[in-house]
Amino acid sequence: MPVSLLPDSGFDYVAAFYDPLARLVYGRALQRAQQAALVAGLPLVASAPRVLVVGGGSGWVLGEVLRRAPKARIVYLEASPRMLARSRVWLARHWPQAADQVEFRLGTEAALAPAEQFDAVVAFFLLDLFEPARLRQLVARLGAARAPDGVWLLADFGPPRRWWHRLLLRLMYGFFGLTTGISARQRPPIEAELARLGLRAAPAGQFFGGMVEASVWRDVAAEQAAI
Repeated sequence: MPVSLLPDSGFDYVAAFYDPLARLVYGRALQRAQQAALVAGLPLVASAPRVLVVGGGSGWVLGEVLRRAPKARIVYLEASPRMLARSRVWLARHWPQAADQVEFRLGTEAALAPAEQFDAVVAFFLLDLFEPARLRQLVARLGAARAPDGVWLLADFGPPRRWWHRLLLRLMYGFFGLTTGISARQRPPIEAELARLGLRAAPAGQFFGGMVEASVWRDVAAEQAAI
């Protein structure tokens, strides 16, 4: 198994072909799920929101965030040095006018400062990569970085409901386990961990035959107080 340069950074080994591979298997379903979560969640935050994008990959999602919130201040946190480099190049080519709005930061959630707070936490196709104990640690730290009225935007593979969902997930975990060293061997309890933070989901769409889901998670107590 490859040795990561940083914890969770094994995606260095697939950076060059990750996006084409995802499109080959899923078409544009993964992108549509991310767009759906952003459309449902970002308009509800401040006009110049602080946005944390975790594990954003090759940078495509930056353009979608900036389209929805042109004044956003973004921390782009990525554990893979090669993915982070590709994201820098993407922004320079497609959104050079936003260079001062995006901070590219190499590392895991441990690279967040204790006092940092964000109006939106964006975690797309990230939480499915971790075994349950590591997932709980990650979600707890990201939850602490979410501002009290902030949202958590999620796009990921949903719980498998059909035989071909299970088959495709098994193949996916086998491939990425070998190439990147991800810790998960099956889909972890993502929804249960977010619920532990006192968050509740508002569905934003299902894609690829229901295998891929988008949702916006908000604080239950804040919702009840607003009623």
